[in-house]
Amino acid sequence: MTAPDTPAAKSHDLIDWLVTRGLEGADKEELLDGYCNRLVDLGIPLMRFHAAQPALHPVYGGTGYSWYQGQGGEFQTFEFSEEPSEVWKKSPLFVILNEDVDTIRERLVDQNEPNRFPLLNELREHGATDYYATGVSFDVPSHSSTRDAKKAIDGVLMSWASNAPDGFCDADLEVIETALPHLGLALKSASNARVSQDLMRVYLGRDAGQRVLSGEIRRGSLQQIDAVIWNFDLEGFTSLSEELPGTEIIDMLNDYLAVAVEVVHQCDGSILKFMGDGLMAMFDVGEIDADARAALGAAAMLQERMTELNAQRSSRGQPVSNYTLALHAGEILYGNIGAENRLDFTVIGPTVNQAARIAGMHRSLGQRILISDNVAKAAEPCTQELISVGRYMLRGVAEPKELFTVHSPPK
Repeated sequence: MTAPDTPAAKSHDLIDWLVTRGLEGADKEELLDGYCNRLVDLGIPLMRFHAAQPALHPVYGGTGYSWYQGQGGEFQTFEFSEEPSEVWKKSPLFVILNEDVDTIRERLVDQNEPNRFPLLNELREHGATDYYATGVSFDVPSHSSTRDAKKAIDGVLMSWASNAPDGFCDADLEVIETALPHLGLALKSASNARVSQDLMRVYLGRDAGQRVLSGEIRRGSLQQIDAVIWNFDLEGFTSLSEELPGTEIIDMLNDYLAVAVEVVHQCDGSILKFMGDGLMAMFDVGEIDADARAALGAAAMLQERMTELNAQRSSRGQPVSNYTLALHAGEILYGNIGAENRLDFTVIGPTVNQAARIAGMHRSLGQRILISDNVAKAAEPCTQELISVGRYMLRGVAEPKELFTVHSPPK
C-alpha cells in the first residue's frame, strides 16, 4: 500500500484530478488555477507558475498564464511578430524551445552574480529561491528537422518557481514531472476547444459558429426566423482597385469592413458573409420590432463611423470611399446549405433576394441608405426620421415596395 504523503500518492491524486477535469471540458484558466492550488495543497512550495502556448488566432500569436502565490492567476496575450523580441530571446523558455535543452533548473539562493536570465533576477528580488522549466510538445517528434526561432511549437512551455528556503526538493519535482504529461493532455484538449471556438467565430460569425459547434451540421438543417437583412457595399471601389496597388486596396478594404463589422456587433447583429467589397449581416435580437430598431440603430452608427474614418484617411492622404446600405425584413431560412463535403451556414429565401434587389436601387434613386417598408413599419416608433422615396416594382417581386431613407440633418 502506498503511503499518502509519498510522491507517487501525491502524483496519483493530481493526475486523477487533471484527467477528470480534462474529460469534463474545463477551460484553461480553471484547469491551471486548480492545478496550482492543488500543488500547494500537496505541500509543493510553489511561489509562481507560468505557462506559454502559441495561438491560432488572427490578432495575437500566443497566450501566457501566470499564477502567483496568494494572488491567483491571470491570462495575457502576445502580439504576433515575425522576429522574436529581445525580451523573449532572453527567456529560459526560449532556450528550451530553440536549443537542445529539455529542462532548465536554476538555484537562486546564495547567488552573488546576476543570473544569465533577467527574469530570474526579478524573481529572486521577490523572494524566489529555485526555478524549474520544461515543456510538453504536441508535435510528432522528428529527429531530422531543426528548430526555428521564428516558429512556435505546437505545445506548452511551463515554469515553476519556489520561495522555500531550500527551493524544490527532489520529491517536489518528481510530483511535477510525473503529472506533466497529464497536464499537457488536459491543456491540449482545452486549447483545441478554444481554437475551434475562435476560428468558428472568426470565419462563420458569432451566432453561426456557436450553432455549428453545438451540433447544427447536417445539410438541409434550416430554421425559419424573422429577421432584418443588412446589405453593405463600398461605392466606387471597383474603379479604385484598378488605380491603386494591391496592398493599398487590401488595407483600404480592411479599414472599411472593420468599421462595418464593429458597428454590426455593437448593435447585436451577426455577420453572415463577406461579398467582395461588401458584407451581409442579420439582426435577430428578439421580435421583429426589436430587430428593426437594432438594424436602424446600426445604420445611424455606421453613418457616424464612416464619416470619422473618411476624415482620418483624408488627413493621412489616403483614398476614401463611400458606401451603400440596404435593409429589408421578413422570414428567412437560416442554416446549412451546400454539398455533403462543403457546407455554408447562411440565409436564403425571398427576403434575402428582395434585400439584394433593394441594394440595386441606390444609384437610380441617388440614396446611400435604402430601407424597405417592412423595416419602417416594424420599427415604429423609431428614433430615426425615415423619409419615403417612393413605391417601386422590384424585379421578381409581385407587389410594389415603398422604400425609405434616413434623414440626417446637418450638424
